[in-house]
Amino acid sequence: MFDGVSNFVNSVDGAFLFSIIVSVFFLVLNTGLMIFFVIKYNRKRNKRAVNVHSHTSLEVTWTVIPTILVLIMFWYGWTGYMEMVNVPENAMPVKVKAQMWKWSFEYEDGRVTDSLYVPVNQPIKLILTSIDVNHSFFVPKFRLKKDVFPGRERIAWFIAKETGVYHIACAEYCGLNHSYMFSKVIVLSQEDYKNWKYGMSEKDKKLLEEMTRSKSEN
Repeated sequence: MFDGVSNFVNSVDGAFLFSIIVSVFFLVLNTGLMIFFVIKYNRKRNKRAVNVHSHTSLEVTWTVIPTILVLIMFWYGWTGYMEMVNVPENAMPVKVKAQMWKWSFEYEDGRVTDSLYVPVNQPIKLILTSIDVNHSFFVPKFRLKKDVFPGRERIAWFIAKETGVYHIACAEYCGLNHSYMFSKVIVLSQEDYKNWKYGMSEKDKKLLEEMTRSKSEN
């Protein structure tokens, strides 16, 4: 049903889809009722207005139904939130540094890159910091967004389920070149990631990135 390229796609899209369906349903219902009442109770047919002082059944209905719908929306949001904050113990840590106007990624072995390289089907723990102003780490395809503040460490995580190249953006206005603060998540197979990690040349890395991007586009 959804484009499940990360472990958060189904839960996030499910919550949005439910909210949209409920909103559209009541928009159509309320608009239809307003049109119906305007036609049925127009001045020509009903010259004298009559006030209805109470209607217990109607009052209970419009209290109970919205309460149930709000609780369902809360449940969707709460379960999704708990999934996003509970980082697996076996997650691979990557330090993410935000600054005007770029991202940089530091791995356990001390290597630093300007794109995020990760293996497929592996939990990735992002340790996010900013060295200047507020930023927001945003991977649209993964349905992952986390605000990043100076002087504080923030944690996010994900599991990429498909190899490919995916965009990283800054979702918090951070200055003149905010719109150019882009990077990439490059999701590799387990074997390709090991090859990348243990000594591929820069030329081979670029070739591997191009091959991965080509596969994701096809």
